[in-house]
Amino acid sequence: MKITNWILSALLATGAIGLTGCKPADTATGDATPTAESSTDDHGHDHSETDHSMSGHGHGVGPHDGTIADWGGGKFHVEFTVDHDKTEATVYVLGGDEKTAAPIAAESIELTIVDPEMQVTLKPSPQEGDPDGTASRFVGTHEKLGVVQEYAGTMTGVIDGTPYTGEFKEEAHTH
Repeated sequence: MKITNWILSALLATGAIGLTGCKPADTATGDATPTAESSTDDHGHDHSETDHSMSGHGHGVGPHDGTIADWGGGKFHVEFTVDHDKTEATVYVLGGDEKTAAPIAAESIELTIVDPEMQVTLKPSPQEGDPDGTASRFVGTHEKLGVVQEYAGTMTGVIDGTPYTGEFKEEAHTH
């Protein structure tokens, strides 16, 4: 009977941890199931009105007019932007406030897009003010990024040995 009580206590504790932050997070990996917001950049998309909260609370449009995803239960956020003409994706690493640059020491961020299916390795492209050896901006190109549409996928990176993954989905909206 003691084992059953211990298991029940562990499950209740896990549920309580999941109630904090943006979304439930796996504290061992920093993984979270985030919500994402649409870009206000009118990069050729048809933008009709939509509710930006996928489930739980929604994130606002990012400081670079991109789609925000959660990394690590609100500890970090990542902002996806795309320049279709340059076939280039840029991901900005932000702090818990979804606005402040959060430079990280990472070799890359992996961007996986569902449709059209592609994977892009984004390399560090430090912004002014990022300390040496860190970056808060990561950039990569892929010919399929020239397709003008709303994208959905994941952004994955490692910070201080901890992997973080955030799902995002651009959604049509009005300005």
